[in-house]
Amino acid sequence: QVQLVESGGGLVQAGGSLRLSCAASGSTVSINAMGWFRQVPGKQRELVASISSGGTTHYADSMKGRFTISRDNAKNTVYLQMNSLKPEDTAVYYCSAGPGFDGMKYWGKGTLVTVSS
Repeated sequence: QVQLVESGGGLVQAGGSLRLSCAASGSTVSINAMGWFRQVPGKQRELVASISSGGTTHYADSMKGRFTISRDNAKNTVYLQMNSLKPEDTAVYYCSAGPGFDGMKYWGKGTLVTVSS
């Protein structure tokens, strides 16, 4: 099993920045892909960005250029740097991990990001 713990959420004004972190523990040898998803109440969870252990990244179109995902394999930690935040970025952000981009089967409990206008 893998445990994921997110940190770094909070309240920020529009145009501001936040950095989320997610540390993985447990059977981390089974992890190749790590990523971030977000969910607004009443809507489906959506991909924000993902990254492989080799550094290949994927971004949702609406996040390209504003968000940057990175990873420290030695620390089993993935980061999400969020810049130029907008009120519509307000959501619960979840860390996810798995053996591949199509197999993100481990989830954190989520961290709330609130962007005020």
